[in-house]
Amino acid sequence: MTRLVTPRVLVADDQRDVLEALRLLLKVDGYELETVTSPRAVMEAVQAREFDLVLMDLNYARDTTSGAGGLDLLSRLRELDPTPPVGVMTAWASLALAVEVMRRGARDFVAKPWDNARLLAIVRTQVELGSALRRGERLEEE
Repeated sequence: MTRLVTPRVLVADDQRDVLEALRLLLKVDGYELETVTSPRAVMEAVQAREFDLVLMDLNYARDTTSGAGGLDLLSRLRELDPTPPVGVMTAWASLALAVEVMRRGARDFVAKPWDNARLLAIVRTQVELGSALRRGERLEEE
C-alpha cells in the first residue's frame, strides 16, 4: 500500500533562524513541518500527533553547550515511543556526545552548520525507516 500522506517532521530548536532554514530546506522535498522551540513543546507535540521524524537540537538555553537538556529530552522521547526516528543536531558536536546520543536512541547525529545534501539524505532515510517500523508494528498487531 502506497502512503499518500505527506511525511510529517517535527523540528525542535530554540533559534528561529534555524527553524526557518530547515523549513525552507525541507519544504522543497515536500515534507510537512511542525516547529517548536522547547523540550516541553516537543513532548506535547509527540503526544498529540504522529511524526515520521523528530529532528531536535540538544541545547535550548542561551550559553548552554553541554547538551544535557537535549539528552534528557531524547531519553524521555524514547521512553514515550521508541518507534519514530529521532535525529539530533548540535553546534557543539564531539565524538563523545555523538556516542551518547546514539546510546540514548537517536538514529542520526548532525553537526551545525549542516550540509544541505547530507541533511536531506538523513531525513529521507529516517522517514523511510520510521514508516517501515510502523508498518511492522501494525502487521504485528494484526
